Amino acid sequence: MKLTSRQRAYLISLASSLDPVFQVGKTGVTPMVTAAVEECFHNRELIKIAVLKNCAEDPEEIAGILAERTHATAVKVIGRKIILYRPNKEKPKIELPRADRKDKD
Repeated sequence: MKLTSRQRAYLISLASSLDPVFQVGKTGVTPMVTAAVEECFHNRELIKIAVLKNCAEDPEEIAGILAERTHATAVKVIGRKIILYRPNKEKPKIELPRADRKDKD
């Protein structure tokens, strides 16, 4: 899903009050990690993930891998925190700002 800068900023503002729901440790992105993140998306549309210091993988790479495997969008990577968004197709809870023509990335 392609997000505009306005939508991305909106999601980042919503995520600022969230605590990380999952941590990626020294084992990196395993099938168990992917399954746990997928499970989080059953209850939430926006999640924050912490990458621990003992993880050798780059947080940007982890965000890309998790987004691809869970069909989510990597909103932003801030330091060692990852924000992922996947709208609920049946009952969306987050209403994104409209994508205007002026606001294209």
